[in-house]
Amino acid sequence: MRSQRVKGFTLIEIMVVVVILGILGALIVPNIIGRPDEARVTAARADIQAIANALELYRLDNSIYPSTDQGLEALVSEPSGYPEPRRWNADGYLKKVPVDPWGEPYLYISEDRTMEIYSYGADRQEGGEGVDADILLTEL
Repeated sequence: MRSQRVKGFTLIEIMVVVVILGILGALIVPNIIGRPDEARVTAARADIQAIANALELYRLDNSIYPSTDQGLEALVSEPSGYPEPRRWNADGYLKKVPVDPWGEPYLYISEDRTMEIYSYGADRQEGGEGVDADILLTEL
């Protein structure tokens, strides 16, 4: 009779893998989980940059940014009012108007062929420091 050898992991091998995973979890997870506010700030900056890119495309098509009254909604559906878009893209410039990671709409101001996009940050109030600081397009 041939001896059949069962292939598999020994208890020692499994224990070594579990210990390694435990060490990695103890070192990495607190660094990731301990920074949700910083992750939100980074997400807000990425959103603002995406909105700014869409606004630049809008300006290239229409020679002007949407007015403050038309707002960021002009990137999703064709705006009415002044200034009327010359060649609004039928597909829009964004799928939807994003809200900041704290659930508030991004603020948009357009004056004299310039524009500003910003979020008030975690405290939802003008000013602040750290994660409560306003997040502006100029910071990017």
